[in-house]
Amino acid sequence: MKRIVLLSAAILLSINVGAYANQCAVNFTRNACPGKEVESFKKCDGNKSCTKVSEVTSAQECQKVAMKSCANDRLDITKSKVITASFQGKPMKTASGKDDFCAEYANRDKEFNRCQ
Repeated sequence: MKRIVLLSAAILLSINVGAYANQCAVNFTRNACPGKEVESFKKCDGNKSCTKVSEVTSAQECQKVAMKSCANDRLDITKSKVITASFQGKPMKTASGKDDFCAEYANRDKEFNRCQ
């Protein structure tokens, strides 16, 4: 009986260690279209900036999360964003070494600076 308990504990411990996810902290700073500050900042509980933490499996996944965070589907509400990230407390950079992931965001010209 003792062996079964020890074996079960060892299996559970190995599953937990293998499934351990790392923290990816993505910092959002939104620049609102004129007069749209309340709506634009709503995603950060009314603040211009906030940080959201998610669990990821690697630094590369954290970079992907940060880059995807640049997406802006509220063109007439949010003028632009600055997205920075850290993985396990260490600052992340883009492929070319920039702090702001939105500086290299593929749809930047289509989705930013479109206020009416």
